[in-house]
Amino acid sequence: MSLQDQISNDIKDAMRAKDADKLSVLRMLNAAIKNKIISLRNGELVVLTDEQVKEVIASEVKKRQDSAIEYEKGGRPELAAKETAEVSMLVGYLPTPMSDDELATGIKEVIEGAEKQDFGLIMKEVMAKFKGKVDGRRAGEMIKKLMQK
Repeated sequence: MSLQDQISNDIKDAMRAKDADKLSVLRMLNAAIKNKIISLRNGELVVLTDEQVKEVIASEVKKRQDSAIEYEKGGRPELAAKETAEVSMLVGYLPTPMSDDELATGIKEVIEGAEKQDFGLIMKEVMAKFKGKVDGRRAGEMIKKLMQK
C-alpha cells in the first residue's frame, strides 16, 4: 500500500472514530499532496511516489514547527501546543530520523571527501545523501560543529 493510500485510509478511520483533530490534520495533508500533484501536472495524470509524499509531509511538519516557535514567541502557548500536536501526528508518516552518531559519522565522511571546506557545498552533499532522513537545521548545526574541529 502506498503512503498516499495509507493517508486516505487513515482519513476514513478518523471519520469513523469521530476524531476531529486527526481528521483535520489528515485532510490538510491530503490537500497539500493534491496541490503538489497539481503543481507537477501539465495536462497529464500524475501519481506521486512515496518519496514525493514524504517530502510534502516533511514540508508540512516544518511549517508547523516554525509556527509553534512563532506562537511561543508571541505569547500564544495554546496555539503552539496545537501546532506541536499536529507535528506529532504527521511525524508518524515519516521514516525515523537518524541518530546524532549516525549523522555525525556521515557528515565526517562527506567533509573528508570534500575538495574544499565550503559549508554550502558540504551542506548540499549531506542533504542529498540523507534526503528525508535528517532535518536541514539539525544537519547544518552538526556540520558547523564538525568543521570547527
